[in-house]
Amino acid sequence: MKIADYLNPQLIAFLTEESRDEAIEALICLLDEKGKLQDKTAFREAIFHREGLVSTGIGMGIAVPHAKIPDIKEFFIAIGIQQQKGIEWNALDKAPVRIIFMIGGPEDKQAEYLQILSLLTSAIRDVDLRKKILKASSSQEVFLLFSSDS
Repeated sequence: MKIADYLNPQLIAFLTEESRDEAIEALICLLDEKGKLQDKTAFREAIFHREGLVSTGIGMGIAVPHAKIPDIKEFFIAIGIQQQKGIEWNALDKAPVRIIFMIGGPEDKQAEYLQILSLLTSAIRDVDLRKKILKASSSQEVFLLFSSDS
């Protein structure tokens, strides 16, 4: 299992949004446009509900908003990259978020979900990988970073 198994270059976006809610909404709209969501409203509600429990800003400029709902059959990861100043996210380390990994998946596959989170957590600890993501000029370039490094 690799992170790239859950990625698609079409689900990687360079964001100009400056607020957490706008960035989340942009990624939800992208997922919906690309046919990943059966019920956009339910997914949005689940993402914002989770965010309301505790911030998904995990530090190092990274946020991992996520939701598991019955309508989703397979896990996916959308990536949002804010190359400018970052987004205030109320992250654990108080640093602005510049890379967002939005995970969606089925409710009944907790083991797979935990594996994805583990792989993602390991990958994003790599300072060089984070720098390469932020310097990337295309979604394909970001996709290839995960295809070769994870």
